[in-house]
Amino acid sequence: MIRKVIKKIDLLLVGIIALSVFFNFYFLQHAGSNEYYKVAVKSMLTSFHNFFYASFDPGGFITVDKPPVALWIQAMSAYIFGLSDLSVIFPEALAGVISVWMMYHLVKPKFGRIAGLLSSLVLACSPIFVAVVRTNNVDSILILTLLMATWALMKSVERKKLNWFLLSVALVGVGFNIKMLQAYMVLPAFYLFYFLAMKGSWIKKLNQLIFASVVLILISLSWALVVEFTPENDRPYIGGSETNSAIELAFGYNGIERLTGPTNGSSRNLQTGMTQGRGMIGGDATGIRDDSQQNGSPNDRTTDQRMQMQQPSQSFLSSNSRGGTGDTFGTGSPGVLRLFSKELSGQISFLIPFTFIGFIPFIQPLLRRKNWTNQHLFALFWLAWLIPMMIFFSIAQFFHQYYLSMMGPAIAALTGIGWTVLWTRFKENNGWESKLLPFAIFVTFLFEGLIIYQNREYVSLNWMFGAIGAGIFFFVMLLVMKKKEKWAYYLSITAILSLLVIPSYWTWITIHKEGNSNTPIAGPSIEMMNRGMSSMGNIGFGDGNNSSIVSRNQNVPNDRTGSMDDNVPRTDENSENGNTNLLTYLEENFDEEKWFLAVPSARDAYSFMLNTDYAVMAMGGFKGTDPALTPEKLEELAENGEVKFFLISSEGQSFQNEPVITWIMENCEVVPDSEWSDTSINDDNSRQMDSETLYMYKK
Repeated sequence: MIRKVIKKIDLLLVGIIALSVFFNFYFLQHAGSNEYYKVAVKSMLTSFHNFFYASFDPGGFITVDKPPVALWIQAMSAYIFGLSDLSVIFPEALAGVISVWMMYHLVKPKFGRIAGLLSSLVLACSPIFVAVVRTNNVDSILILTLLMATWALMKSVERKKLNWFLLSVALVGVGFNIKMLQAYMVLPAFYLFYFLAMKGSWIKKLNQLIFASVVLILISLSWALVVEFTPENDRPYIGGSETNSAIELAFGYNGIERLTGPTNGSSRNLQTGMTQGRGMIGGDATGIRDDSQQNGSPNDRTTDQRMQMQQPSQSFLSSNSRGGTGDTFGTGSPGVLRLFSKELSGQISFLIPFTFIGFIPFIQPLLRRKNWTNQHLFALFWLAWLIPMMIFFSIAQFFHQYYLSMMGPAIAALTGIGWTVLWTRFKENNGWESKLLPFAIFVTFLFEGLIIYQNREYVSLNWMFGAIGAGIFFFVMLLVMKKKEKWAYYLSITAILSLLVIPSYWTWITIHKEGNSNTPIAGPSIEMMNRGMSSMGNIGFGDGNNSSIVSRNQNVPNDRTGSMDDNVPRTDENSENGNTNLLTYLEENFDEEKWFLAVPSARDAYSFMLNTDYAVMAMGGFKGTDPALTPEKLEELAENGEVKFFLISSEGQSFQNEPVITWIMENCEVVPDSEWSDTSINDDNSRQMDSETLYMYKK
């Protein structure tokens, strides 16, 4: 029995899975996590109410800006293993491994074992795919869900059963509740494949598609409708929305704005922290005074001076206004060649030339509409998955590099399929199609050399020369060995595997170099990201492994900054003391209010929330720009004894709810700095940071 089982095991697949496990889990406990979601997971564990709505804080004031399904999974992992970076990342890393396994089982039935193995190997080695699965961003679970939907779609055509297709679109609907409209990017491929591959009249298939669309919408909006029909006073504010609406969040901020760019107000979700606030808890420093305060008592500030400090400057507001060129996140300027630009080419584009050349043999049969086979339609499905995404990412104004991981399965499948088809043409044909395999390998090696050249500041040009040399070698040798089929076969396998060397190297760099776990970027560009954005980190009670807490005058370290679980801040001793003084003061004056402290943005709350069990109110949501609070609502909360302390920083914080700021300054007392902050701080960091003011409400 055991021998039979062993014989059925594909050892090469086991090796690929092992490679995926290594890439996804190696040193994962030190990879860091996206604190925004980690804080939410911690809050979700405090009550079913917070769990269901994915509340950012234990008090249930505001949600994160994503639907809850993937966070539910992360919360269950944290419940089982305890809250840590590893426990919230574990489901994402595991989902990445399962996705690699699924690629094999999706491709093998249509194009054979080698195609399946190559597809799974390509996905396992895709740099940005590995980068994102090593974080608690939810894309990995989304990709796995969509691959499961693909499996159900193939079953529906094989068995000619509508119910399998309904399961398929239902899973896409689940994906909608993971990352909203991003899940719908695969729908053109799903609908096209079903319409072309399913037997029956076009009217019957059209009716089935309409019915399936109804199911899709119902599943997609299931959570959002519960939110919409729940009275606003009985649930958290929907973070990321302008109108406290989950549906608006789905089709606005998490929908059309990704294409057109932010259009209403300020740049709410610059999650990369392009202009990270310098607030006390979540910004660049803690308890640090500006130059003017170093030369005198911080208590000498007048009320007018304090109020002037708190008013956001017009230049700051305009610099953070929505809209822009589409290069806000270092994704390059929109255009036809955007995916091949320096900013994006090293993320997922390495094998795109091979995928398109590999599809050429399918074009003529598809255009003639004759003798369509399941292979033709299966290849067309993956192309229909890939092309709309390429178009979107070429023109979109508002996305991060790791969104490109959505293209990973299609590129992986088309690579495995392409090699299989091109090899068949190579050995059986003497016409121009027989030259496609060596040509595809040659062109793809040249493109990989171009990517190396684009990143020559970080990677030796020897890699470029090696890629060009390999391309020439395999091109010539395949033509020379064409009549020696066995040798040509192994040579072509070696060639396609060699094409994975540079992507694998990019992946190797990704898992070794310190990146930004909030917005993961693959390859050596991580170093560039750290140098350009080191000031975005958090300095607080916990460590800043996620954000590379480095002063503006320091070099970014080459080694890892450590795990969040260390609970050791990566900052100087004085800043650490400033935090301790603030916490001590707040605890001494805590009267069991619902919220221990109110701060402008989620980032200002991270250190408190991750290192204590107190609830901190992020008044403006993630970036401090959500209209979640009005002066009237805040007055009611304060009068009811639910919140007493407010920590407000100056203009860098980008908290744009001026009526709320005004109410706090007019109705609360300023707590003297000497009572809660270490006023002896006087270093290079402190002279560069904005000031914070602690307010206390007294009835």
